[in-house]
Amino acid sequence: MENISFEFIKQLEHGSNKQQLASLNKTHKTVDYETKFELTYNDLIGMTKAAEIASEFYDVKGAVITKNSQVTGVALGTDLSDALVKAIDCNPIDALSGIVAFTDCVDKKTAMQLNAGHLIIAPSYTDDAIKIFDKNSIRYVQLNTPLKEFKNYIDEEIVITPFGTLVQEKNKTELSKDNFKVVTKTKPEVEQIEDAIFAWKVAKYVKSNAIVVAKNFKTLAIAQGLQSQSTEFAMNYSCDTAKESVMASDLPITISDFNAAIQNRVSMFILPGVTQEIIKLADKYEKVIVTTGYTTCLH
Repeated sequence: MENISFEFIKQLEHGSNKQQLASLNKTHKTVDYETKFELTYNDLIGMTKAAEIASEFYDVKGAVITKNSQVTGVALGTDLSDALVKAIDCNPIDALSGIVAFTDCVDKKTAMQLNAGHLIIAPSYTDDAIKIFDKNSIRYVQLNTPLKEFKNYIDEEIVITPFGTLVQEKNKTELSKDNFKVVTKTKPEVEQIEDAIFAWKVAKYVKSNAIVVAKNFKTLAIAQGLQSQSTEFAMNYSCDTAKESVMASDLPITISDFNAAIQNRVSMFILPGVTQEIIKLADKYEKVIVTTGYTTCLH
């Protein structure tokens, strides 16, 4: 772990709360971005989360929505407008405001679906999109650093505690053929594998205990930060849309979790690990389970 030095950039209006002082500082690895708007402490935290997820899908058309640093919807589409509609559909209420990150140039059609409650971050914008943003008082940020490289700008995570300063490597885990293992008799279809990888990538950025339900490259439900009943919450939220979907979890699940999921007709699971008892149940109900060997806890 190398030493990190900070170069003062500017004082922010306040921190997470108005009574907290905060400043923006530069390190040896700071992304290149530009905006004509004043960004708050919470804006910068939310932008980081949204851009991190968007960077997982840098080579396709995708939209990511976060609010209060929590993920509310992620989707891929035929174009950005299509992806945005799908992402909004995961949580329409919270999607009315928050951070929206895109993986490609934002055009007029996409811009017209956004409002003044949003802060947009994208690699570029068409002139027509900027005109709409300015007319509707929508703030936007242009990320000049390629999304493909974004994850490389955070090598270490630092948490200062009274017991000492904790430093750990950033979780940059990727799936490979060596750790992606089908452990059930029923084997996944190609479309299921693609949805499983999509859901797993989103779950990496969702606060534990994370449950992500997805289908057709669209999140149907996201449970995050719950101490118990995460699966039940996700299933209640997704309801009938969970039929033939994939469920990703950042931790091994219980039999109760598995039963709740199959009652909502989830067809495939992607998990860090699984017990033989759950594998037997999955075989009984002809469900697919894939293990990764990795937990992706986010505290």
